Amino acid sequence: MEVLRLTGTSTHDGEGVGVVVRTSGSAYEGSLDVQEIVMYRCFEVRVSPTSEWREVPRDVDCPDNPPLTFTPPPAPPELPYSELGAVLPEVPKGGRVDEAEVRRALASLDLDPAIRTEVRAAGGRVGVHLSLKGNGYDPQDCVLARVTPGEKAEVWVPPRIQRMPGEGGCDVGQALDPLPPPH
Repeated sequence: MEVLRLTGTSTHDGEGVGVVVRTSGSAYEGSLDVQEIVMYRCFEVRVSPTSEWREVPRDVDCPDNPPLTFTPPPAPPELPYSELGAVLPEVPKGGRVDEAEVRRALASLDLDPAIRTEVRAAGGRVGVHLSLKGNGYDPQDCVLARVTPGEKAEVWVPPRIQRMPGEGGCDVGQALDPLPPPH
């Protein structure tokens, strides 16, 4: 399948996005024929606020232009695993963890805007959750941390099985009270 035309910039605004694609197929005229016939057909698909679910693409004339090329999407930013451990405060035993200080430490990392951060204080500790938007199928890319008085700040990535969608192993609550290792 080849993309021949792309119109619009957003599936949620105005006319939405239109895509003209070309597909090809081949067949033989008869069972003994050695001459293969290749056919090309073009379809337009439109995704907009008024699109209907399971709408059938419409047949269109194939444009004469060559297929469009697209650059690969940019690589996601790296989550700052080791940097996070280096900037989190150490609180002496009997001391109090200051959530604002943990937030300032995170701000000093100058994180990429694509990295989602959550900070929560509970039970005398502060938990940190850093993550990237997932695709809903693969393990969540995340880093958890916890600052506890009298202990060195802990930074870890939960096991893969706990980071799978629906498993609940990658949020700020898990930073404060981690799940046990998976079976």
